[in-house]
Amino acid sequence: MWQDLIAPTLLFLRWIRPLGGGSRDRWPDPAHVVGAARLRAHGASDATRVRAWCSVHVGDGARPLRGAVRIMERMSNIPARRFGSLAAAMVTPMTDTGEIDLPSAQRLAIKLVDEGCDTILLSGTTGESPTTHQPEKNDLTDAVREAVGDRAFILCGACSNDTAHAVRIGVASQEAGAEGLLINAPYYNRPSQEGVYRHINAVVEATDLPVMVYDIPGRTGVKITEETLARLAENPRVKAVKDATGDVEQGFRRMESTGLEYYSGDDGLNFAWLTHGASGVISVAAHADAHSWRQMIDAVDAGDLASARTLARSLRPLVHAIMGGGQGAVMAKYALWLQGVIDSPAVRLPMVGISDDEVSALRRALCAAGLL
Repeated sequence: MWQDLIAPTLLFLRWIRPLGGGSRDRWPDPAHVVGAARLRAHGASDATRVRAWCSVHVGDGARPLRGAVRIMERMSNIPARRFGSLAAAMVTPMTDTGEIDLPSAQRLAIKLVDEGCDTILLSGTTGESPTTHQPEKNDLTDAVREAVGDRAFILCGACSNDTAHAVRIGVASQEAGAEGLLINAPYYNRPSQEGVYRHINAVVEATDLPVMVYDIPGRTGVKITEETLARLAENPRVKAVKDATGDVEQGFRRMESTGLEYYSGDDGLNFAWLTHGASGVISVAAHADAHSWRQMIDAVDAGDLASARTLARSLRPLVHAIMGGGQGAVMAKYALWLQGVIDSPAVRLPMVGISDDEVSALRRALCAAGLL
């Protein structure tokens, strides 16, 4: 197969001047080419293995073989994925008395990665970021990084309607080990578009991490206009958008005009976003069943839309059970508690628990999906 030509090609390239100049000694030995077999053993998708065949080990990690990734991207319909393809907007487990439960957080992160998540979003609104404090956020980031190692990308929310506070969150997140930041428009105080731009850009400029802009006007009360997004996209650290506007057509237009990667922020629209070229999804329902979302994404990547559609249809009742009432963070915690992943479904005020009837309904939904 064509991938078998990679190693001989590397041997040849080591003896010619690399494109753009440089010594041939900078070309790694072909023995360090990332093995497709190893990735296959870990359940990687064909798209992931394609990128691996075009990668080499440099220092502590894999780096793209110069020119090869660009060639493969042209041969593939797989979009760029700076932040992976399946992220879980992870809840922050707590004890019955309200403290952060780090052992449960580590078990949960391992479960999510084992089931196919390649990114973990910490301290987003699903993670109750408005009611967790910076030392707690730092401890959570450190614990999850320890649990999953380099198996997942760690994305942290830097979400506040106080710009100076959001900057402090972003800086502290980087110091705690975050690999990227999620930044939303300020909520409640409804600034002008110039204010939205300056707020987000101030957080972007405070660190050297890649940034995903979070557009969720239903929660923030303010839209991010096309003009503002275009200005933000001029900053090289702004890489992507998490879109929870519910407007796939608008997002389709914007991903083309800005060149930014797009990620679905609405589980009910994940399939629609992926078929419109989104790079991935950031899911709450994945807490209960990341495996099926991974299968759906891989089916879309393979061009098997019929199978992807069937999976999306089968996930609809679960999405409704967790997200239908608008309390995704609460319902996700109860689902995980029923599954035995976390020790308590406790949340902090102003979030509250659900009734016994709601717990019973959620249990029935999980049983019907084969998740209990």
